[in-house]
Amino acid sequence: MRLASVAKAFSGAVALSLVADHRLTLSDTIGRWLPSLPSAWSAVTLRELLQHTSGIPDFSKETTFLDALRASLLVPPTPPALLTYVADKRPSFTPGSRFRYSNSDNIIVGLMVEAATGHTYESELRERVFGPLGLTQTSLPSGAGMLTPFVHGYEVDPPKAAKDISELFTAGWTWASGGIVSTPRDANAFVRAYVRGATTNGATRAAQFSFVPGDSEPPGPGENSAGLAVFRYRTRCGTVYGHTGNTAGYTQFIAASADGSRSMIVSISAQITPTANEKRFAELRGIYTLAVCAALA
Repeated sequence: MRLASVAKAFSGAVALSLVADHRLTLSDTIGRWLPSLPSAWSAVTLRELLQHTSGIPDFSKETTFLDALRASLLVPPTPPALLTYVADKRPSFTPGSRFRYSNSDNIIVGLMVEAATGHTYESELRERVFGPLGLTQTSLPSGAGMLTPFVHGYEVDPPKAAKDISELFTAGWTWASGGIVSTPRDANAFVRAYVRGATTNGATRAAQFSFVPGDSEPPGPGENSAGLAVFRYRTRCGTVYGHTGNTAGYTQFIAASADGSRSMIVSISAQITPTANEKRFAELRGIYTLAVCAALA
């Protein structure tokens, strides 16, 4: 199944592993590692990217990006090219002063990982996350194909028949911000390990778990707050930590208790958003809460 923006937790796992190994610091800037990116972004730090407080506009919201995607569904651009759709834009607020979710942030995180290590982001994922956590059914593909069997994702637009869009476009169009493909078992193992800090050290995890008000996209259950590549969800049954995501054909929620001993995965085989269907999305958030209550009971 496609994990959509849950992939941002994976980019967080890689980056925070490098912080623990002193290959990156949370105060490292875009200008230090990626001087070819717009100078207006140069002072933005890794911490701000991971917490979505950079102010850098979201490339995936741009009409030019959407037009390019529709015109070339199966041939993606290079990861740096994803940022060209907002390269002429300054941060929309002083970095660090506000929260605003942006897919651009995690593309830049992936590029910083490559610059700091000299290796591809995909190889660092395998070395620092997939291998150590035993995630044998998880990958970051560049193409549109899915290994069988897979959870099929649908476009649901009644009264029309549901349309299978599982392999509509290549994962390269979202890369480090949304391209991960995994299984429920692997996603569960990942979120338990990630939340308890298995891919980093104590000091870095403490910094990661410093929260500001901000909803994941789409919003998770209860009251949402943003840490570094992790969201806190305070619900009537307790608090869990994780990430949500949605893309064509899929809506995802993964979370775990702080010690990683309890966890939940909710996967929907259609894209459900509060803007497209407010009533249905409210029902889905209710399901998220039920999952939290069941896991923490």
